[in-house]
Amino acid sequence: MSTLRPALLTDHYELTMVSAALRDGTADRRCVFEVFSRRLPSGRRYGVVAGTARLIELIRNFRFDEAEVDFLLRRGVVDEPAAAWLRDYRFTGDIDGYAEGELFFPNSPVLTVSGTFAECVVLETLVLSVLNHDSAVAAAAARMVTAARGRTLIEMGSRRAHEGAAVAAARAAYLAGFGFTSNLEAGRRYGIPTAGTAAHAFTLLHDDERTAFASQVATLGKDTTLLVDTYDISQGIRNAIAVAGTDLRAVRIDSGDLAVIAQQSRELLDSLGATETKIIVSGDLDEYAIAALAAEPVDMYGAGTAVVTGSGAPTVGLVYKLVEVDGRPVVKRSEHKATIGGRKIAVRRHKPTGTATEEIIVPQGVPDRQPNDRLLQRSYVVGGEAAELPTLEESREHLRQCLISIPWEGLKLSAGDPAIPVTVVPAA
Repeated sequence: MSTLRPALLTDHYELTMVSAALRDGTADRRCVFEVFSRRLPSGRRYGVVAGTARLIELIRNFRFDEAEVDFLLRRGVVDEPAAAWLRDYRFTGDIDGYAEGELFFPNSPVLTVSGTFAECVVLETLVLSVLNHDSAVAAAAARMVTAARGRTLIEMGSRRAHEGAAVAAARAAYLAGFGFTSNLEAGRRYGIPTAGTAAHAFTLLHDDERTAFASQVATLGKDTTLLVDTYDISQGIRNAIAVAGTDLRAVRIDSGDLAVIAQQSRELLDSLGATETKIIVSGDLDEYAIAALAAEPVDMYGAGTAVVTGSGAPTVGLVYKLVEVDGRPVVKRSEHKATIGGRKIAVRRHKPTGTATEEIIVPQGVPDRQPNDRLLQRSYVVGGEAAELPTLEESREHLRQCLISIPWEGLKLSAGDPAIPVTVVPAA
């Protein structure tokens, strides 16, 4: 896992609030903060919780060393009492939340952080940074997985993202159902299968296309993928089969009208006897482009930019709000940004067949459970100690089951209402 020091991955005002709260005596008041989204990104019918395991690991390492504290003092961000508090900082509270891979909807209490005001407020920026990014990628990737209709997807967006975000994006995409990533650090860190062969530069390096293909096959064998659109695609396919034979694993096409080219390429491959050679397509694919290719003879998709940018929704709009102080609900009443006071409990209601019908959120109470209800929150940190986390594979399977459970209308790529309604039960 990451050894990144996360303490200063935060906003200035988190620490000025700590300084003021320590000075006025409110820093140790028991508080509950909740992470939720007021609405889903435009056109989306569900959100996907992702990044929770990464976040818990970062919170384990959330410490201020002497150099960091000195920096804050020199800049006047904190005073001496706050600096002393930061030197001893350890999160000792509780964190509960939706399982990684769970679906969420407007007002879903995705994460609940409980403890003293000071120890909880310093985590705000880190929590939102991780969850907003990873959840945005996972939601976009999940839509692409649905659009692919069982065909394999490769995440290949590293060059379109910050180097650290690229690794997190690869993890989120794999969680959502992608089969491979091109990012080797994601493969090392998270055990994600990696894939990749050669770029156009490798073909251009050689005097001709056949020589480049021959070199690649000599090194990697016939169980490789040859990129055939550097010059002329039809001739590229002929060259590929001439060099590798009819048992070449795959060809990749990265440009042009992919629907037309895929048809023509399949016909050409079949005519050459390469009936088992797969066709992989890439090139600025998003969920809509993938859906448009559903009827074409495409075997695998490579998606990059749209994945790592959330396919137009690079954040899911999660916020981190104080909802309870010393057991008393507190409410923000700002226009269009009001909050619902009190700690929430949420359940997902299902038909006996397993189809989800509704999410029930109860502030300050316990839901009236029905036989097919599923409690959505679980413990991640108890008294400052992290609980055992699900594996990435377990979270990946959890999301797959969640997507099966929602009504089919909720999987549509067109704009519409959330996949299931959310009911917030008034506090007693």
